Amino acid sequence: MTERATTAYRRLFEVRLLHHYWLDEGARIFDNLPAVGRQARLLAYDVRSFLEIRPTQPTGNLLRGLGCIFRPTSLGFVVAAPKAAAIDQTTVLSFAVSVIDSNFFDYTALTLLPRKIYELSDPTDNTPDRATYRFKENVSVLSNLTGAMRGSGVNATLFLSRETPAPDATDRVEALVKSGTKLMQLTSDNPGATKQQLGTLTGLPLYVNQADAPPIVAPAGISGAPARGVALLDDVPDDVFSLIRLGAVRADNGAFSFVDGNGAPKVTPPVYQVRFKNRATFWSYRKKKDDSITVEPDALPLTHFGNAGTRQKPSGTVRAEQSGTKITRLVSDIYV
Repeated sequence: MTERATTAYRRLFEVRLLHHYWLDEGARIFDNLPAVGRQARLLAYDVRSFLEIRPTQPTGNLLRGLGCIFRPTSLGFVVAAPKAAAIDQTTVLSFAVSVIDSNFFDYTALTLLPRKIYELSDPTDNTPDRATYRFKENVSVLSNLTGAMRGSGVNATLFLSRETPAPDATDRVEALVKSGTKLMQLTSDNPGATKQQLGTLTGLPLYVNQADAPPIVAPAGISGAPARGVALLDDVPDDVFSLIRLGAVRADNGAFSFVDGNGAPKVTPPVYQVRFKNRATFWSYRKKKDDSITVEPDALPLTHFGNAGTRQKPSGTVRAEQSGTKITRLVSDIYV
């Protein structure tokens, strides 16, 4: 009789990447829909239609060495580990997120920022094998080691985004900022940016924001690096849109850890969330008959379901109105 060896697996963690363009109902955010409505949205949702998530090469090698399994899902991805696994508490796993649907950049906030790749070297180094450093600007790094929690106990939500920052003079259009207990979004560039209130900080999810792109500290002798983004090392592909980095243990908040004190998968594995904010634009109604234009006074969110306005909702591309190099507002043209 042939012997069969089996391995019992336990879920190590789950990451859900939820985009509010596909989840909100017009101006009503997904989190405020009835429970049955939220369930229906999630059943119809598939992040794999617009984003691809894959382990970086070193992480893939490490997962295979540990006997772990990586699986993309309609909500994001899961990693499972052998029930008897002992994972080093200093382990950090990295996953690259890339965009596979070009329309993503039309309906997703904070995608106007450039993502240029820089190749730099020390101009004083004239050796034949001088080092070249590569950086990609404005790439967010989403991590359980720096993310923030909303709620507590069984009602806690573990976000991989950093806390929404206070306003800064360098903020650009679509930046998310806190003002007291309110969440605000810029509707134009600084200086003198216009903004509108989205709601209260405690009443809204923690969206991916401009603080998630970390400052770049270039090596000595290297100038011209972008202010924020990531170094394109061997484990980071050029097409990266965001990086997800997960540490086995977070010392200041054990809820974010995915192993226990013995390095074993936790009995109740963590579920991490990434929330992408849908874009808001000023809806400009253009009458074909006389070419007259009426523009909504406030920017309205773009959503697949529902309508945030009282008239026809937009479809198609978004254009930026500018004064010099300053973006004054984002506009959706609707021909009626």
